[in-house]
Amino acid sequence: MTEGPTGITAAPERPVDRAAAPPGAPAPAGAAGRRALLLGIGVILLALNLRPALVAVSPLAGTIRAESGMSAAATSLLTALPLLCFGLLAPLAPRLGRRFGMERSLLGTMALICLGTGLRLLDSVVALFAGTVVIGAGIAVANVLLPGLIKRDFPAKAGLMTGLYSMSLFGGAALAAGVTVPVQQAAGLSWRATLACWGALAVVALLVWLPQLRSRTRVPAAAAREAAHPVRGLWLSPLAWQVTGFMGLQSLSYYAAAAWLPTMLKDAGMGVGDAGWMLSFSSLLGIAGSFLAPVVVGRRLPAGVLAALGAALCAAGFAGVLVAPVGGAYLWMALLGLGQGAAISLALLFIVQRAPDARHTAQLSSMAQCFGYILAATGPAVLGAVHDASGTWTVPLAVLLVLLLPQIATGLGAARPRHVAGR
Repeated sequence: MTEGPTGITAAPERPVDRAAAPPGAPAPAGAAGRRALLLGIGVILLALNLRPALVAVSPLAGTIRAESGMSAAATSLLTALPLLCFGLLAPLAPRLGRRFGMERSLLGTMALICLGTGLRLLDSVVALFAGTVVIGAGIAVANVLLPGLIKRDFPAKAGLMTGLYSMSLFGGAALAAGVTVPVQQAAGLSWRATLACWGALAVVALLVWLPQLRSRTRVPAAAAREAAHPVRGLWLSPLAWQVTGFMGLQSLSYYAAAAWLPTMLKDAGMGVGDAGWMLSFSSLLGIAGSFLAPVVVGRRLPAGVLAALGAALCAAGFAGVLVAPVGGAYLWMALLGLGQGAAISLALLFIVQRAPDARHTAQLSSMAQCFGYILAATGPAVLGAVHDASGTWTVPLAVLLVLLLPQIATGLGAARPRHVAGR
């Protein structure tokens, strides 16, 4: 089957492996199964690379500051800049997909992550920030295109693939948070070399993804012509804004908590090492929540109920940190991990389910992640400013609790079984 000129096409009737079948012939079941398996593994490996190169900065932040002479504010930009890239560059991703094809564009994202991690090896603060921006650009494009690929190539298993995708996101973050410092200490590496090590994972993903450049999808000619044009009028769709709002609010909650929870626990009397471990523990529980949520949607619980349940788990976790931060830390982190994992999975699943085809999926993904990650980028800074103004962590935690209310509202709206309006 041949792909439309965009690489973002309507959901195919059947994928074809060109190496296994001549043009126009249906793919044998075994060939189609092997192609689907390789594609699924590729998606998981791509997703595993969308957080480690960024999360690995946090455990090394103290060392980076001490050896580079950067201020705390400058160091914090190493975390904030990628989020801004996620938001500002998201609108470009559908255009790249239409211009170069989805498979080639996703290969390019891994190449950018490899390049960015390589730049971080250079003994220059400018190169460090440039590498961070390049990594952020690669991840921004992959963030947008992967939901569209799932919509196109796994239309009957969107829930399962979204669960595996979001589980890989959390897994990559947990892996980077947990092993970056031990790897540095065991191997005696500098912080620059330690950060660059995460480029090896991107190289593996790039190599596994290469065969996808030979895969194409046949769609009717009319669908291919339609796919060549961007979706218009999506910003006038209330449902699209509800999906966007849910994506942004759950992202703000996650990144604000990730930035400040270890500090909150440390200020409450917990050791520095234990406080950092609590964030990793929460991410590990997030893996379970992110996988289970999209799998049980429609089978056990309606999506709206699950969105509310995820927010309730987060509320219980934040309230626990407010009341007894040290004594019940494991319980609070478990609740937060499960709730946040469920929320990010649902946000990604809403993008897939609320769009009628892959073209709308890419455009909705662009819109949701553009505004969503720009909103998320403000979370850590706003929470820090509120703490500075109030002198305690009580008010910032109260702010996070209050923000869960609009998160529930947008989640209930985004869960409605309808499609966004666009043309």
